Amino acid sequence: MADPNETATSGGAAAQLRARRDLAVAAAVRQGLLDDAYPLTALLDLRTVRETVHALHDAFAGLGAPSRPPLHTFAVKAGSLVPVLRLLNDLGMGAEVASPGELALARAAGVAADRTVLDSPAKTTAELSEALRLGIAINVDNPQELARLDASVATRPPRAPVGLRINPQLGAGSIDAMSTATATSKFGVALQDPGARNWVLRAYAERPWLTALHCHVGSQGMPLDRMAAGVATIVELAEEINDAAVAAGGRPQVDTLDIGGGLPVNFASDEVTPAYRDFADLLGERAPEAFGGQYRIVTEFGRSVLAKAGVVLARVEYTKDAGGRRIVVTHAGAQVATRTVFAPDSWPLRVAAYDGDGAPLTAAPLRQDIAGPCCFAGDLVARDREMPELRPGDHAALLDTGAYYASNPFGYNSLLRPAVHGFTVGPGGAVEFTPLRRAQTVAELVAESGG
Repeated sequence: MADPNETATSGGAAAQLRARRDLAVAAAVRQGLLDDAYPLTALLDLRTVRETVHALHDAFAGLGAPSRPPLHTFAVKAGSLVPVLRLLNDLGMGAEVASPGELALARAAGVAADRTVLDSPAKTTAELSEALRLGIAINVDNPQELARLDASVATRPPRAPVGLRINPQLGAGSIDAMSTATATSKFGVALQDPGARNWVLRAYAERPWLTALHCHVGSQGMPLDRMAAGVATIVELAEEINDAAVAAGGRPQVDTLDIGGGLPVNFASDEVTPAYRDFADLLGERAPEAFGGQYRIVTEFGRSVLAKAGVVLARVEYTKDAGGRRIVVTHAGAQVATRTVFAPDSWPLRVAAYDGDGAPLTAAPLRQDIAGPCCFAGDLVARDREMPELRPGDHAALLDTGAYYASNPFGYNSLLRPAVHGFTVGPGGAVEFTPLRRAQTVAELVAESGG
């Protein structure tokens, strides 16, 4: 087994991640984190989280204005647990929020207002007023929202960057639901629509307090060159706005570029690809003006920050054969792997097999369906998957599930939300768990359902 605490190299990081994961699974089983009452739990490798955030900061270090280093915010929807947000805040990340609930979570985690960005296509007047009062950056989605801000700004000038979200209408990636820069996307100002660009230029000319531009073209399934093209679009637009401001006798107006997030995650192996460095280097080629010192860069990465750190671990309850197919019934299904169950081609997950003691299974491979506990036939996290044969009492681990899976459960069948445990591996392979969220109790579930 690779040394889980050895200094990572490009070739050894994946092996170290696997080594830590295997130790954590064995420790979780040994310490009784799964039992009859809670045969499902989630694990988060805190070292992987720290290494990932360090890689993000390192990739963008030195880019932008020296006096205003990049602000990396975490998309709260990707990991809506206060202890996780607190850890990321301690590591130097802010928060991108898209609802009053997400803002409350970020504030509970100690994220400062000036390191918070408000996004959402449906902001209420109250949300906008609260953001202005607190000094939170706002990405304005549409002309009607901008009109709402006009009245508020008259009495409370912004203390943080406010700008328009731009839809460059570059087309979809491989997952339509994750593509936010299509011709008819619900997000942002559709820049290529007739008259739209002139409206944007006029909006900035009439509002000196608009000092930012935002673009987020999509996430999983979006190629890097499409993401970079989106950034290049707002850089060109910012240059045009600033040239007009200077020509009118003023100073450059736009000084902040929020380039969104959405770095895709490799769900096929433990390798991290693409890396933040790949994206930053591509941006340096495609949008060099963004990094010349004139603009502060803001990012909103989410899935890529946590995905590789996570494991959802489920006990195998039963196995059966039907129509010549082995079916493995576990306790991890649509309630945690919602996207994988309902859109398996877009969101495939690797499943690792462990025995009853939590050791990696080495049994002969067998084609199996890995099913969840929900009462509908499509509740499968893997279909006809060749992997070591699983038996009752063994464990199935859903990999790359640190983002969204455990933190955004689906309430089907009123299944209890699982606990989430952070873990670190000490010298000699000792595993220490930190509770990030305790498991939901039956009484809490009943109360939540109006009982």
